Parts: sequence; C-alpha cells; structure tokens
Amino acid sequence: MLIVTTEYISGKETEMLGLVKGSTIQSVNAFRDIGAGLKTLVGGELKKYNEMMDKARALATERMVEEASRLGADAIVCVRYSSSSIMQGAAEIMAYGTAVRFK
Repeated sequence: MLIVTTEYISGKETEMLGLVKGSTIQSVNAFRDIGAGLKTLVGGELKKYNEMMDKARALATERMVEEASRLGADAIVCVRYSSSSIMQGAAEIMAYGTAVRFK
C-alpha cells in the first residue's frame, strides 16, 4: 500500500474511496512515568515516551492501512497524524487520510 502526504500521486489517476483512519491509546508503565517525571527536573530526552509514541504511530498507521485494504484501496493520500493527551502518561494517536484506487 502506497502512503503519501500529498493530495495526488504523480502519474496516477485515482478514484476516491473515502476517509480511512486508525488510532490507538498508549501509555508507559507507572514506574517509567515516575522516572520521566523526575527527568523533567533536570531536562533531557524522555526515551521511553519516544518509544511509546513511535509504537503508537506504527499501530495507528497499520490500522489505517487495514481499513483502506478492506475498501480495496491501492493507496492512501493526504495522510496526517494527530495526537492528544488522554491522561498523565497516556496519549491517543490517530492516523487518517483518503483511500484511493488507481484507475
């Protein structure tokens, strides 16, 4: 499945199938959350949160692709990601775009 952030795919004529999305809510374990809280006092990268967000984006993308596949899509255009904090140490990631079929 081709996934792009652009509105079109160069050299391809497409038929729009509709909006597709995938989402997940992820958290780090409580002990790592406490450690991350202490890290904010001295500064620096919160590696466990980076890992959590990488996994969440991958899972949201996978779910979006599965939805597009069910529609018979060849590609997803205009792909975007959004995130929001659900509670301390937990975030929702959503991937969304437009499923298209090549003509």
